[in-house]
Amino acid sequence: MNPLSIAVAQPNFTVGDVKKNLAKITDYVDRAKKELGCRAIVFPELSLTGYPPEDLLLRTDFLEQVDDALLELMARIDDIHVIVGHPLRDNNQLFNAASVIYRGKSIASYRKRELPNFGVFDEKRYFSAGHTPCVVDIDNCKVGLTICEDIWHRQPAADSVDAGAQLIVNLNASPFNIDKAREREAQVVSERAREVDVPIVYVNLVGGQDELVFDGGSFVVNSKGQTISRGHFFQEDLFCVGINDSPDDNRARQVSLLSNEESVYQALCLGVKDYVHKNGFSGAVLGLSGGIDSALTLAIAADALGSENVEAVLMPSQFTRAMSIEDAQAQARSLGVAYELISIEHLVESYRLALDPLFAGLPKDTTEENLQSRIRGNLLMAISNKTGKIVLTTGNKSEMAVGYATLYGDMAGGFAVIKDVPKTVVFALARYRNQQSAVIPERVITRPPSAELAPDQADTDSLPPYEILDPILEDFIENDLSPAEIASKGFDRGTVDQIVRMVVRNEHKRRQAPPGVRVTRRAFGRDRRYPITSGFS
Repeated sequence: MNPLSIAVAQPNFTVGDVKKNLAKITDYVDRAKKELGCRAIVFPELSLTGYPPEDLLLRTDFLEQVDDALLELMARIDDIHVIVGHPLRDNNQLFNAASVIYRGKSIASYRKRELPNFGVFDEKRYFSAGHTPCVVDIDNCKVGLTICEDIWHRQPAADSVDAGAQLIVNLNASPFNIDKAREREAQVVSERAREVDVPIVYVNLVGGQDELVFDGGSFVVNSKGQTISRGHFFQEDLFCVGINDSPDDNRARQVSLLSNEESVYQALCLGVKDYVHKNGFSGAVLGLSGGIDSALTLAIAADALGSENVEAVLMPSQFTRAMSIEDAQAQARSLGVAYELISIEHLVESYRLALDPLFAGLPKDTTEENLQSRIRGNLLMAISNKTGKIVLTTGNKSEMAVGYATLYGDMAGGFAVIKDVPKTVVFALARYRNQQSAVIPERVITRPPSAELAPDQADTDSLPPYEILDPILEDFIENDLSPAEIASKGFDRGTVDQIVRMVVRNEHKRRQAPPGVRVTRRAFGRDRRYPITSGFS
């Protein structure tokens, strides 16, 4: 195989903004030629549209914009091979395609063969599947094109090699979850390279899109499955690799894989940053209670958006402990975040007086507790309306799973930062963030969690310890195990049944929750689509 220098580009595209995406592509092409001297450059899956474009793909006017942009891109390309992902219309069918553009025209196009239709993916809703390999000559190197899911299956790569490919290029929009980077590199792509005995260039998208975060981390493996070069995670990147380089060559560019805590934290920051910026908000506002969930959310928001663009609001009631106010103020000051303190006691009293005639003779229960949360939600939404800042909610996955959250209260907002982060992981992320710089007061991390909506309240009044709760939730939600199967692992059957009932009973709440960053293998919303009304027991 003749040596080939190829640039690997992982830009942060915006779904639907075809003109902006085109401008970014042409900028990267110019950099690859002028700064890196590369003969080819490869972009991620569906670069022109951003990923996933969802039902935009059903609009003729949108597809016409894509077609026009592709023609404009061809007109701008001269002496460099550009491999770019885009939707392709042909005979009343739509394909997820990759084209090779050189000297003003498309010299080859490939149509994705393996269309994922599970988890967060709905590609069979939009695309028809291709059936044949595509191998193109780039500077006397035979390059086989594949797209994302193709590389998880043996046949597309094997067919490319049978058609003469000496190198396989794989365009991806692979969303992040914990350990996904290791899985795709070590267990899938490296194994596939060894299996077909050719190098593989794996280019991945980076950026936040609604609930999904794409982590980048593009890489190149040689025919032995050894990683030659790896790009940065959670940031735009462009690097050039010589396909014949060895891992020890001084051209090789190695970026370390991240720890679980670091990768999740960076995913949350990127998800918040892109959601706020791409949707045109001026910043973010959140309720800061002195508890660990809001503390972690504030740290993420400040790191993602800059402390000057974040506002914290402390809203104590008669049940708020003094140390909660102290800790919340201390954290806001340590991060340089502006904060306001608004007592809600008089508002709670006003609500009570208004409702007393209706509630006469009825005992107090969670209704009175939830009023406090809903008052806080109203105040935050008013601040959002007035300032243009988005409200960030602070509930975690464990709470969302069992319904330990208040509709139109602490669930009210525009983006739920940690809605897919189990409580045990919240603690781990708080400790990770404090290793960088101590911004979360230690007492926030160590004291028992409490909603502080009633006297001396603790989460364990209503829930088992999170060390027990979270594994049960993972098995039921992410692994689809039955209560009997979960209990067989050593959990108390009564506790398992209680938790499962709570999860199922609160599906209606989760349907009304704002979007939030997906970090686990199966998040509520796009991943786990459970009926609200169901007779299944």
